[in-house]
Amino acid sequence: MIAELIDATYEAAFIPEKWPAILAGIADAAGSKCGAIVLFADGLPVRGTTIPALQDLMEEFLSNERMRRSAHSSHVSALQSAKFIDLDNSMAPEEIRNDPLRIRLRAHGLGASARTIIPMPSGESVHFSFQRGLEDGGYGPEHFALLGRLRPDMARAGLAAARLGIERARGAVDTMAVMGLPAAVLTTNGHVRITNSLFDREKVSFVPTAFGRVALANPESNRLLQLALQASSGTRVPRSIPLQNTGTPPMVMHVLPLKRDAHDLFSGGDLLIVATTISASTLVPSPTILTGLFDLTPAEVSLAAALAKGLSLKAAAAEAGLQFSTVRTYLNRVFRKTGTNQQSQLVALLKSAHPIRS
Repeated sequence: MIAELIDATYEAAFIPEKWPAILAGIADAAGSKCGAIVLFADGLPVRGTTIPALQDLMEEFLSNERMRRSAHSSHVSALQSAKFIDLDNSMAPEEIRNDPLRIRLRAHGLGASARTIIPMPSGESVHFSFQRGLEDGGYGPEHFALLGRLRPDMARAGLAAARLGIERARGAVDTMAVMGLPAAVLTTNGHVRITNSLFDREKVSFVPTAFGRVALANPESNRLLQLALQASSGTRVPRSIPLQNTGTPPMVMHVLPLKRDAHDLFSGGDLLIVATTISASTLVPSPTILTGLFDLTPAEVSLAAALAKGLSLKAAAAEAGLQFSTVRTYLNRVFRKTGTNQQSQLVALLKSAHPIRS
């Protein structure tokens, strides 16, 4: 079931009319009655979609500034968690009763809410939310475990949605142009089928190799790329890879499988690789701007954030109440997923992602 949901999520990234069905599928698997995706970007209208039965409520939400700025939304923004959260645990009962969006959701028979904000390296912010029925009570650990399992793939699909919007992509060439990011379509063996002009100009990070393939200039980043190219559907390998090249701005490359109808949209290509530079944005103040896409567990995210704040590994272990050996294990996992091999490298990577504040 998980593999099917992941495939459908990546399909929806490029065939946006599929979002209502995949949101319904994830909602059902997570014991929910509905799901929604909402996209925020500086200077652009808020966009979003949900299951068919609640599209009218989504249109009301998108057009009603008071509802968008309600306590329901602002509490999630303040938390900036690297996982799905139980929103009811962050709001007082009176706030839940009086919140404009929660009032409208209750009118549709919806209660407990699980939400996550995924900050994109390029400055956008993608929000996923799911609601249980009023009669079903709150979310349990098993629900959050499933949502957490899907979150990294939802994040990468959200990256495409944030760039392309909730509109039908007309074809491979159009999609590559509208993306506004260096991108290329590959086959499963790494053969390059289509590139856009931005990708062609990124000669420092991307290196052509024999038989029409492509590699990354940084050896450790390239190792992660090859793992992602060789992975079968549902395999847990890093699919968001930091590009660390001396003298160039930090970037992250994302590997998005092209599934089902998206496979046909891109003329039979199997993978889309997209590179994003790290951009400051009023929408992504979280220190986990990068870690949200690196398939890190919540414990690994907490460790990375602590190190980025300047704590030593021992201090980070003490703050988390963990054994030093346990934190060392977490650190080694973070190294593998972010393509780093030293604590100083990891901290430099994370600090490079922090939005610049005046």
